[in-house]
Amino acid sequence: MPAETARKSPPRARPARGRMSLADEAFLRLEEMIVTLELQPGGVFSEADLSGKIRIGRTPLREALQRLQAQRLVTTLPRRGVVVSDINIVDYLALLETRRVLDRLVAMKAARRSTPDQRKALEKTAKAMAVAAERGDLAGFMRLDNGFDRLVESASRSAFALQASVPLHAHCRRFWYLYRHNGDLRRAAELHSGMMHAVAAGDEQGAGAASDALVDYLEEFARTALDLV
Repeated sequence: MPAETARKSPPRARPARGRMSLADEAFLRLEEMIVTLELQPGGVFSEADLSGKIRIGRTPLREALQRLQAQRLVTTLPRRGVVVSDINIVDYLALLETRRVLDRLVAMKAARRSTPDQRKALEKTAKAMAVAAERGDLAGFMRLDNGFDRLVESASRSAFALQASVPLHAHCRRFWYLYRHNGDLRRAAELHSGMMHAVAAGDEQGAGAASDALVDYLEEFARTALDLV
């Protein structure tokens, strides 16, 4: 994520759905459209185009676009509009190097700090993810993956790590969507479940190792998808 100037506020934590501002809603809706490739990499859109797609006005839209630009998902070009960032494999592999360190920290803190309710929710999510993978339900799997991220983030209570790591997950989900035909949902579900079980058990070292194993798979998936192995 690019460095912020001294006058800019840091990216905000992902808001709870029940108390979203219009800018928050615009951000989440545009992020989802980018991740699921409804807004294609390299696509150019005017603010009017985007406002019409999400049915939210220009002022909250512009705030959302600033946040998306800070996360390197879009670039705003004067007199051209908004450009959805391309997927660059070199940048993506570098992103995974960073994600490995941050995800391991977040997973270990979640294992230490998660509440009984959060641990139950993780076990429930692990089971649901296995079912979605068995059925080949990519959309359901990705919704559960997003929920898994939110659960671990909340359980970790590690605000500074999350400020850096949350945007990386959106890039990873978008890469998965683009090359999903090469993915192995069952294996991905097993790796996610391994991490959820370790966090739910309060096993810090196990959670860290499971997090590393998941990033190992993401690196393998990226290289295989692009014939780099």
